[in-house]
Amino acid sequence: MKLHHRHFQASAGGLSPVATGSRAVVLATALVVGSALLTACESSEADGTGTVTVGVAGNVFDVPLRVADAEGYFSKHGLKVEFVQVTAATGTPSLKSGTLQFLNSSPTSFLGGVAKGLPLVAVGVDGLGNPLGLVVSKEFAKRHALTAESPPGEVAKALEGSTGGFSSANTKAEAGIFLKAWEVDPKDVSWVSLPSPSADEAALGNGRIDWFLTSEPLPLQIQHAGGGVVVANSEKVVEWSSGYAGYGQVVVTDKNYASQHTATVKNFMAAVREGASYLVAHMDDPSVVAVAGKALPGVPAPVVKASIEEAEYPLFANMNAHDWRETFHFVDELGGLPEDAEITTGDWTNAYLG
Repeated sequence: MKLHHRHFQASAGGLSPVATGSRAVVLATALVVGSALLTACESSEADGTGTVTVGVAGNVFDVPLRVADAEGYFSKHGLKVEFVQVTAATGTPSLKSGTLQFLNSSPTSFLGGVAKGLPLVAVGVDGLGNPLGLVVSKEFAKRHALTAESPPGEVAKALEGSTGGFSSANTKAEAGIFLKAWEVDPKDVSWVSLPSPSADEAALGNGRIDWFLTSEPLPLQIQHAGGGVVVANSEKVVEWSSGYAGYGQVVVTDKNYASQHTATVKNFMAAVREGASYLVAHMDDPSVVAVAGKALPGVPAPVVKASIEEAEYPLFANMNAHDWRETFHFVDELGGLPEDAEITTGDWTNAYLG
């Protein structure tokens, strides 16, 4: 809570000549007001209420937080939440600087920050696995007789000798893991590096590439618009599911902030858990789909619904050492961690989950 200091002034030229007793009244009033504000601030920090700023990436794993806000769970726990759109490059620095109090982070970004020695702590998990979509052009699908129902092994074999687009090292590596699982060498794909998923989409449309892989909802959105066919996703590809990849999104905060604002962190995570529970129970509710659309602006409602149905949301935010090892191994397999990186019980905790 920020304290705003009021300046008592009787005129533009300053305090006019008044009796000493009047000055004392003014000073006493200022002290009382200041004391009240400090008491309110301390009370707010003590009971975990107030305003918090949360960094979100604008993907399907932000939906539990949006639902928690829309259904009043943050308010129920005395919190007002301000969402700020961040990227992989800006999220962790914003948390470190104190601009954010919480960050809905990918495990890759979190583990990368921990490897750099940043005082980060994961206080809960709100997404599992990797809701990815591999979308091929309509021409490629027709040429290889691929459909949305094609078995993953058939899809992998069809990609041998094809031209694939990628806009991040992670998605290229995730595609490679899928191909190798079906004994297709990623080197047998002609790879085209592109600056963004939207550039992938453009290249797919003009025939420069045959396919690309990225997080939902873009692949489903392309299919919905008739620009391609999603032939593989995390429901079909084991290597992208939670059983293989582990955690997909975790709630992260600064260790110093957590130790100084224990009640706030507990209240925040209580609301996130309630939001996730409501989301899972009401996923077919149009109002929930509409709220999810706030996390995915510009995406048609049918695509929003299909995207959140593909994602995995835990009913409880609890984490464990086994799943963190699986997550670490997956991120390491993507080549996203330095050799000396590790995850320890000091980097994550369930202590704020009630």
